[in-house]
Amino acid sequence: MNKILSILLLALLPLTASAQSFDHDHKAWATLLKKHVVLIDNSKSSQVRYAGFAHDRSELKAYLGTLSKVPQAEFNAWTKPQQMAFLINAYNAYTVEKILTRYPNIKSIWDFGKLFGNPFKDKFFTLLGREFSLDMIEHETLRKPGAYDEPRLHFAVNCASTGCPMLREEAYVAARLDAQLEEQTKRFLSDRSRNRYNAQDNTLEVSEIFKWFSSDWTSGYRGFDGKNTPMQSREQFFAKYAALLADVPAQQQAIAERKTAIRHVDYDWRLNDANK
Repeated sequence: MNKILSILLLALLPLTASAQSFDHDHKAWATLLKKHVVLIDNSKSSQVRYAGFAHDRSELKAYLGTLSKVPQAEFNAWTKPQQMAFLINAYNAYTVEKILTRYPNIKSIWDFGKLFGNPFKDKFFTLLGREFSLDMIEHETLRKPGAYDEPRLHFAVNCASTGCPMLREEAYVAARLDAQLEEQTKRFLSDRSRNRYNAQDNTLEVSEIFKWFSSDWTSGYRGFDGKNTPMQSREQFFAKYAALLADVPAQQQAIAERKTAIRHVDYDWRLNDANK
């Protein structure tokens, strides 16, 4: 009996050691972000020092290595906030690594190609025990219906582009994930280059993110009103944050009462490089 128990304990040791060794604070990634992310426009946006990341590429690769070593079984045992923080950080870190493969001779992430070499569909890294792409993190995992149902993730993942919600200056961590996502949401909606009220024709001009992923705001997201009510539309979401989307009370009221038209702002795919 004791022999059988010993064998079982030995079999569990690798998984236990792996679970204990993974850094859910993502300290290595946090250090790189602190060094190489530049806040602009009163912290509503950011730029990235890719040249600095290139200098510290060995540290970036070491961090990516820790992500790649996590097996699916271990990931499945984590809490949902731990999983989300892991996936968002992985998306952002692997995007930076993708840019570095061509930096400084790159002006947009689409320089890799849209049909052949598509940077979002290219399976250029290993995650959860298999070949992975950026789209697989975002669309097949984070946005998978019923998995997280969290539209605010769109303000956290960064596609290395000027029109994209900012790359956060710190790593996402489970203990503060909700607060971090909320701050990212408020930063993005307050950024007039991406979201704004047009008084001339009573139109709310918002990022194309709200067009591309409109269904995410009706996929079961709860708690946006403090009452655990499921969200039913983008307009309901805009109403909550009306004070951030316009500066004049009457304009804010129009948004809150959902009496505005909606138009989408063209996405700016230029590289979000602090050195250009």
